[in-house]
Amino acid sequence: MNLLKRFEDAPNGPNGSGHDGGRGGLNSRLNGAGQNTPVNGAPPSGSIGAPGRYGGPPEGGALAARTALAGGSALANSRDASFYDLKRKVQNALITELDPKLDLSATAQVRRTIEEHFNRILEQQGITLSRQDRNRLFEAIAAEILGFGPIEPLLSDDNVTEIMVNGPKMVYVEQHGRIYRTDVRFRDDEHVMRVIDRIVSPLGRRVDEASPYVDARLPDGSRVNAVIPPISLIGPVITIRKFSKTPLTPDDLVRFGSLTNQMVEFLDACVRVRLNIIVSGGTGSGKTTLLNVLSSFIPNDERIITIEDAAELQLRQEHVIPLESRPANIEGKGRISIRDLVANALRMRPDRIVVGECRGGEALDMLQAMNTGHEGSMTTVHSNSPRDTLSRLETLVLMAGMDLPLRAIREQIASAVHLIVHQERMKDGSRKITNITEVLRMEGDIISMQDLFVFEQQGIENGRVTGRLRPTGIRPSFVDRFELANIHLPPSVFGYGDANWRG
Repeated sequence: MNLLKRFEDAPNGPNGSGHDGGRGGLNSRLNGAGQNTPVNGAPPSGSIGAPGRYGGPPEGGALAARTALAGGSALANSRDASFYDLKRKVQNALITELDPKLDLSATAQVRRTIEEHFNRILEQQGITLSRQDRNRLFEAIAAEILGFGPIEPLLSDDNVTEIMVNGPKMVYVEQHGRIYRTDVRFRDDEHVMRVIDRIVSPLGRRVDEASPYVDARLPDGSRVNAVIPPISLIGPVITIRKFSKTPLTPDDLVRFGSLTNQMVEFLDACVRVRLNIIVSGGTGSGKTTLLNVLSSFIPNDERIITIEDAAELQLRQEHVIPLESRPANIEGKGRISIRDLVANALRMRPDRIVVGECRGGEALDMLQAMNTGHEGSMTTVHSNSPRDTLSRLETLVLMAGMDLPLRAIREQIASAVHLIVHQERMKDGSRKITNITEVLRMEGDIISMQDLFVFEQQGIENGRVTGRLRPTGIRPSFVDRFELANIHLPPSVFGYGDANWRG
């Protein structure tokens, strides 16, 4: 992107004065709330260092968390106005001094260059600022050039797990499983559009009136969805689901209370003996994070092919081939769907196929792969319960356009799927695995299932959901595969005593 376009205050903007975007990014660091949002990306001082998407609500309640991210007063707003003018003045001077051909990919070098010009401009124009305000002004300007403008501090904050831009004047975040409004602002719709363009352009994607919504990802793998007018009635809307810079581990999920050590031991064994697993749950329940954790159990000597709409999985194995679908171009041609990639992956000699999410006809191809020698495959499906997952799979297979009888589809599902791991987002914002369910066989026209682990909610204390994750005491039918693979799980994993297990 042209360097000048990264400045929202460029003098060639509309009405001759340009756009003072990034107002909220600078405002939030100058008023009372901004003092809790350091420009170096550290968590707000009002934040509690609790777990992110899997943790419960922050200590101190919603008010404390909201104070950490939002606020403001008439006095702060008056101070903001003078800072916007100063920011625009310094940016305009920077525009004239910086080389338009500056390679923005060399972040460290560009940052040093900007800082040198920034300091010289302040000195030449006799601008005196406190050290704190000087740093904040520099960071706000640098974010417009090297980052994503006003939302850059939120992207840098590890406690923020989701960012929702509802037009230029309303920005919400999810923190510790709860949603709060911030005081971050964009100048206008065009400023939001510039940030969207900055996100999607490197991926070869586009968003315009002809194609007013797009899925994309940030360089760190965070998932991005953007919707613009005419289908959005409040202006451009951005939804960013952040992922941890370091993938969550099974130990992290145990610490957050999402699952138990016994469940981790069991799921590890299931992955290693190549059971076909479906991770199910509602929107925002943590399916992709859990799929990432399950994928970490895959042995390092296997060839893994991942297929996603926007690459989000962070597999640490050596032999991983990530594939990403592609939307149609401006002429309506060149679309590569998830289903196309699943069919092609079968020709790439995979040991495992991991599909980020099945939401259409690719479910049929995925079942075919599971039934034709590609065991150990995994995917996610949106559903409300393990039983509902099977119904969803039936519907998705029918979306493939094949005129298959319902019984044939159910037989395919019963034969292909071994295990369903269902996860839910609880009322307090925490995520928990509520069912680990074995898919058994066809009994008449119904697929029989049995729960191996369940979450029993016992109540709510101090706003936190309380309960326990426990084994049901049922011995899975595939336990013999563990023995053949020399994996010996203690009987206590399934809620058995030694005598019962031997019996």
